[in-house]
Amino acid sequence: MKTTIRIFQTCIFILASFAAMAGNPNEPKPKLIVGIVIDQMRYDYITRYWNKFGENGFKKLVNQGYNCTNTHYNYVPTYTGPGHASIYTGTTPAAHGIISNDWFNRATGRNIYVTEDANSNGVGTTSGAGKMSPSLLLTTTVTDELRTASNFRSKVIGIALKDRGAILPAGHSANAAYWYEGTSGNWISSSWYMNELPSWVSDFNNKKLPAKYLQKAWTTLQPIETYVESTADNVPYEESFPGESAPVFPHDFPKSNPNNFDIIKRCPYGNEITKEFALAALKAENLGKDEFTDFLAISFSSPDYVGHQFGTHAIETQDTYLRLDLDLAELIAKTEEQIGKGNVLFFLTADHAAIPNPKFLSDHKIPAGLFNISAVSDSLNKFMLAVYGPGKWVLAVDNDQVYLDHTLIETQKMNYNEMCDRIARFLIRFKGVSGALTAKELATMEYTYGIRSFVQKGFYQKRSGDVAIILEPGLIEYKLTGTTHGSPYTYDTHVPLLFYGWNIKNKTDHTHINITDIAPTISNMLGIQPPNAATGYVIQGIFEK
Repeated sequence: MKTTIRIFQTCIFILASFAAMAGNPNEPKPKLIVGIVIDQMRYDYITRYWNKFGENGFKKLVNQGYNCTNTHYNYVPTYTGPGHASIYTGTTPAAHGIISNDWFNRATGRNIYVTEDANSNGVGTTSGAGKMSPSLLLTTTVTDELRTASNFRSKVIGIALKDRGAILPAGHSANAAYWYEGTSGNWISSSWYMNELPSWVSDFNNKKLPAKYLQKAWTTLQPIETYVESTADNVPYEESFPGESAPVFPHDFPKSNPNNFDIIKRCPYGNEITKEFALAALKAENLGKDEFTDFLAISFSSPDYVGHQFGTHAIETQDTYLRLDLDLAELIAKTEEQIGKGNVLFFLTADHAAIPNPKFLSDHKIPAGLFNISAVSDSLNKFMLAVYGPGKWVLAVDNDQVYLDHTLIETQKMNYNEMCDRIARFLIRFKGVSGALTAKELATMEYTYGIRSFVQKGFYQKRSGDVAIILEPGLIEYKLTGTTHGSPYTYDTHVPLLFYGWNIKNKTDHTHINITDIAPTISNMLGIQPPNAATGYVIQGIFEK
């Protein structure tokens, strides 16, 4: 009886999904979509800092929008490149191929960066920072589908301090993607998109805003004694800026880093300049001014730099979000002013979250610590020499994956599967390793739930390694200060997801939502095809009357 009920419920869900996806072809579409990705934002930053936020940033998105409180990543590693790719493709690295920010390439014997492209040239720069493109992304994005659905009359522009934060959301067929070059303090692009910078970008660069930002110290937005949601200003969990003796306010950039334009990324000024550039693009490109929906994909990268340096509980992190709240309020207000309130669909999410500093956790008796992957790699190499004889059997241990020399294995007529099984058994002996999966297991088994399913969804056979390592909760491969991310655990997977504006009702949705559900949902709103390898589902509650 229970089985029959479950089958009936499943059928009803499938029919409802088809009905929702059918959409209404006569319904007006938003004139502009603004996709906002905040780099390294935990969901609980919204609740933790709530009483310090103003009314027109995060609070407006929550109080007037659709708040998905239980949104998670469903693969590993939870890094910037895969995160942005998964949000916009509606699928995981197993399909879109962006398995990390960089990964070992057996063909070249070196790591390849997620957006590097030797066939592209920089625009607005002569450095290698411009030799970038989305060529390694294997699938379409919702922005690609919007371009093709409109016969390329919809405009798509990606903007972020990080190249990967601008390029991957913009997709393959975007009109433009722009990112920040820290050495020059300029916004640049690549020949994938254009031959020269538009005049408005050159004009923006000529304002020399980074130099102006560095003329003032970073002080707290509110009185520092009111930052009771954070740890003290000087704790051993944080890293100082260059030239500083301690990681404390004020951070006197005019004194310590007067000409370091790259340091803009590591403070709230990076968010501010991103917002200013996005508003300049909105106006100069006349986004949202005709009958074809345009798409502005913005990623705020500075919270990630701040988090890596100071951790998740620092006053610097809190102040970054309080200032970002003001930037969001201005971005929303000015966009609605130019396009018309109700004509713009905003969504906000994050590319991953982050774990609190392990020393901070252990000081409060919470299990956590550092994992020494280099020591494991050294031990593995000695083990391989002892068992299989001379030869560089292990080419690399990268992204918690072991890459073996397939040519050597074939030449020496070794049993590949037996070798992988033996390595997996060896690895799980190490303290802090909870499991290890071989490429054969990941390619042939079907893990439908839990950590192993996350590893499988992050596994793309042509780019991934031969054995994947799973660490226990609370362990990171990092340094003593700041924090990082990348795991399959909730501190890295749980992120905000907010929809606001066009046709969005005010509701809080506590159902489990995967990050891969965003692109199919946006596609359904626009009445276009979802990205070609999308595995996510339409978020049903948004369409319920």
